[in-house]
Amino acid sequence: MTIQVELKPEIVAKLTEEARIQGIPLERAAERILQEALALRTESPSLSLEGFRAMLKSLATGSESLPNLPTNSFTRESFYEDRA
Repeated sequence: MTIQVELKPEIVAKLTEEARIQGIPLERAAERILQEALALRTESPSLSLEGFRAMLKSLATGSESLPNLPTNSFTRESFYEDRA
C-alpha cells in the first residue's frame, strides 16, 4: 500500500540523515521508523509476579534509613499549611 504524507522540512532532514546512516533508501527508512513506532505503541509490557516483587524491592532499597513517621502526620493541612 502506498500513502502520501506531508512532512515538515526538519523531519525530512532527520529522516534523510537516518537513511544515509543506515545506508538504505529514504522510503525504507521511513517504513522502519513507522514500524518501530507502531510496535512500541501496541506492545503492552507485562510483568510477572516475580518481576513485580523485584521492582518493589528495588524501590524499597535504602528505605530502611528513612524515619518512621506516623500516618496522622500526613494531613491535607500539613501539606497546605501556608495556603490559607
